[in-house]
Amino acid sequence: MSFIRVGAIVLRQLYLIRTSFSRVLPLFIWVAVDILLWGFLTRYLNTVAAAGFNFVPAMLGAVLLWDFFIRIMQGVTMSFFEDVWSRNFLNVFSTPISLREYLAGMVLTSIVTSSIGIAVMFLLAVWIFGFSFLSYGIVIIPFLLVLFMFGIALGIAASALVLRLGPAAEWFIWPIPAIISPFVGVLYPISVLPQWMQAVSRALPPSYVFESLRAVVFGGRVSWAHLFLSLGLTLLYIFLSCLFFKLTYRHALNSGLIARYSAENLG
Repeated sequence: MSFIRVGAIVLRQLYLIRTSFSRVLPLFIWVAVDILLWGFLTRYLNTVAAAGFNFVPAMLGAVLLWDFFIRIMQGVTMSFFEDVWSRNFLNVFSTPISLREYLAGMVLTSIVTSSIGIAVMFLLAVWIFGFSFLSYGIVIIPFLLVLFMFGIALGIAASALVLRLGPAAEWFIWPIPAIISPFVGVLYPISVLPQWMQAVSRALPPSYVFESLRAVVFGGRVSWAHLFLSLGLTLLYIFLSCLFFKLTYRHALNSGLIARYSAENLG
């Protein structure tokens, strides 16, 4: 793997962002709105709830972690969509870059771009609402790692889906976080779900994160077995998503479907 070629993928995305206000604004504006909305809601709930209970780590913390996952996933898909929208996908692979280097560049781009939104989320949550990650303890590290890796896996799989179905399929991708959010129990325990939804939840790593988060907030113990299981699941999903992208790319190449990403089709 050439780190120079990986860096070139990242550099191209940074050049696009630097020259376009319409690309810069979404990096932080929606997360800011989310944090303000849920932050003021938690502040209100604290005024009507029983004394001594703090909704900030229970609800605002969960929303912040979920937004963190969404930023990571969309950071991967957006870097791929930029090549789709500009019909630049074929141009990239006419160079010596490998598929592995391209995926690594997408992941690294996600880390760079999503860090802007994550920084805004953290600053607003701390400055306005007094949120502190220290309330979760050291367990916050595996929380974030699971959500980060699952966001990467889902972003790569979503990109492969668009590669397989065509540019118009990007509209299947945007609702994915909203579709899976009821199953992972961002704001409520998994136990309130019907049995068939709980079965789906057990296959989704974020569900273990938010169940553990609630256990910490309510003074219970974190199930390390569940967290290790979620880490194992995310590694499996990353492997499967990369395999899916690789097989989809080969199919598009062998069948000629990849030609729809050519600049010559713009006319």
